[in-house]
Amino acid sequence: MPVGTHGAVRGVLPDELQTIGARMILANTYHLSLRPGAGTIARAGGLHRFMGWEGPILTDSGGYQVFSLSNFRKIDDEGVHFRSHLDGSEIFLTPESAIEIQEQLGADVAMILDQCPPYPATREEVASAVERTQHWARRCRDRAKRPDQALFGIVQGGIFPDLREESLAGLLPLGFEGMAIGGISVGEPRSLQRRVVEHLAPRLPSDTPRYLMGVGFPDDILDAVAAGIDLFDCVVPTRHGRNGSVFTRDGLINIRNATFAEDFRPFDENCPCTACTGFTRAYARHLILAGEMVGARLCTLHNLSFYLDLLAGSRRAIESGTFESFRRDFLDRFPRSPETPSARRKTETP
Repeated sequence: MPVGTHGAVRGVLPDELQTIGARMILANTYHLSLRPGAGTIARAGGLHRFMGWEGPILTDSGGYQVFSLSNFRKIDDEGVHFRSHLDGSEIFLTPESAIEIQEQLGADVAMILDQCPPYPATREEVASAVERTQHWARRCRDRAKRPDQALFGIVQGGIFPDLREESLAGLLPLGFEGMAIGGISVGEPRSLQRRVVEHLAPRLPSDTPRYLMGVGFPDDILDAVAAGIDLFDCVVPTRHGRNGSVFTRDGLINIRNATFAEDFRPFDENCPCTACTGFTRAYARHLILAGEMVGARLCTLHNLSFYLDLLAGSRRAIESGTFESFRRDFLDRFPRSPETPSARRKTETP
């Protein structure tokens, strides 16, 4: 799912998203509730009509902001007290209000409000977050009223396998329409991330979507697909694109580098996107260095197309029973991402 935090995937129009194969996008409850406001969007006819996107939309609940805006919030069992990063006003986000906002937005998939602990965190801190997320999950389920909106649970538990299993066990009786793995990409090394996903994914219900939140780079995604994950979101393709970092079959390239000044090839020879069929690396480099927004748009369009094509190829390979060879062939060319920890935001902020 391309990330459209504020109701738009940065630099890309809805019809362009459809052309490159996007089926679903993600928007953010917390940010849209601040600006322009859930009421405004509801009066416009809902988020689909407001932003001109006809496909499905998933809205994050604001739980990730409990992590990413830790300097602007206080948390207790009732909910989260935020001080707006826009104007300093106070916002009290509860499980009930998180659902109410998502119902006003008219999302197809809503997420429960959860507590996402950072890495590293003590076992006691993570256990507390698991308990609070379970309490909030029940309140979200009790408040949800829209029959046309699926509600997904979120499994927490940090890097502790038993806490992950405890969190999942507490969520299963609530009968969610999908289950997500949260608390990933919050600073942990990739080896720990993979270990958590490989342990937990096969334990998620197999008859509903399995969603890995905020991940990631292409190799991360293929590892997670191999473990059984169905659904992903991440700002990596759009954020990297705006900064001139471009994904190719042979790895990530920085189009700003002088080596591309007279490189008249497309970003990727086999990519059918507009950026690759009509323009060159040299041209994109010129635009990025000149500060022309078209350069960022071309890089972003290509990166999203690259990701969507990777997932489409994965689906075809799964259907034909050749996924492992598909994955191996891709990773033989595409270098593994660094092991070093990094917290990769799930929202597009300036």
